[in-house]
Amino acid sequence: MSHQEGLSGFPDEMDPALWFDWDAICARLAAMAPLWPPGTASGYHPITFGYLAGEIFRRADGRTMGQALAEDLRGPFGLDIWIGLPDAEFGRVCEVQRPSALPDFGHLNEPTKAAFLVPWAQPGGRSSAEWRRIEIPSANAHATAAGLARLMGALANEGWLDGEDILSPALIAEASRQRIFGQDLVLPYVMSWAAGFMRNAPNFPWGPGTQSFGHSGWGGSCAFADPERKLAGAYVMNKQGVQLMGDDRPRRLIEAAYASL
Repeated sequence: MSHQEGLSGFPDEMDPALWFDWDAICARLAAMAPLWPPGTASGYHPITFGYLAGEIFRRADGRTMGQALAEDLRGPFGLDIWIGLPDAEFGRVCEVQRPSALPDFGHLNEPTKAAFLVPWAQPGGRSSAEWRRIEIPSANAHATAAGLARLMGALANEGWLDGEDILSPALIAEASRQRIFGQDLVLPYVMSWAAGFMRNAPNFPWGPGTQSFGHSGWGGSCAFADPERKLAGAYVMNKQGVQLMGDDRPRRLIEAAYASL
């Protein structure tokens, strides 16, 4: 859950359309030799993380992550977040404009190339409609900023969402505690990883909170929770920037929000 598995991507050539076959990707991951000794370092798993975490969740819970999200959160609380988008919602989706250049990955190594730079590093060979319909928890969630901020607000407020306790404070503390700290093998940053969450320190993309946690996406999107101040926020955009983390657009908004407290 903290990107230490050594399975950041597939170094061996494959059809990009294979990402649309959940069982095939999970089998490929199960058979793959790690790209570094697991537990010795972190290396961001941009796409494979969703299959690794999603398959563990499915075997433990019996549902996919998209089904659980719909039944446990979107339905009861009206959170505008989807993993696996129905056709009826397609008209609400903005078209994302790709960035003008690739981000700066620093030193290129095999884990980084497998994660981001090989031609099969992300789903391809199918229509955008097919991509929206499938469930890839790490790559194709569709959401509004308000929906993401409300969800992160629960994490910033001891698990409370609209007056109901959806997660225990102990579970949030365990999920957000540091699991590994050091130079990431895929991202060009020193990272503090929790269980699926990026921690705000040492890079501080989401204001001054030392206990804040969340996630940033390539292009500028981000969502975070600050349990010290019981504050949360999210930013989404349809024009991607080139930054992997710390885009100036959300940073300025977050700094203004903290300045107003």
